[in-house]
Amino acid sequence: MSTKTIAGVNVDVTEDGYLTDASQWTKEIAKEIAKEEGIELTDKHFEVLEYVRNKVAAGEGLTIRGIGKSGVVNAKTFYQLFPGAPLKKATKIAGVPKPVSCI
Repeated sequence: MSTKTIAGVNVDVTEDGYLTDASQWTKEIAKEIAKEEGIELTDKHFEVLEYVRNKVAAGEGLTIRGIGKSGVVNAKTFYQLFPGAPLKKATKIAGVPKPVSCI
């Protein structure tokens, strides 16, 4: 674990860059992490990020299929919003731990 300055705030991160404390997350931090991932966040991105944060806070597991059936976004759009590795990128930007299903 190390400390990184994101959006002017010192936060604790894992070696993969995931926040270790979800309470340190802000929309400004999300925008900076997204920028590092090559993503410019829109309102739709933030809808998905809030959904992800709420699911994790409730202790529920995350899957691409589950997000696709959430009613927030379908799987195709999820891949378009977070290209390459949607679940990995969405959780990182949302400031929650990396899902165990992600390598």
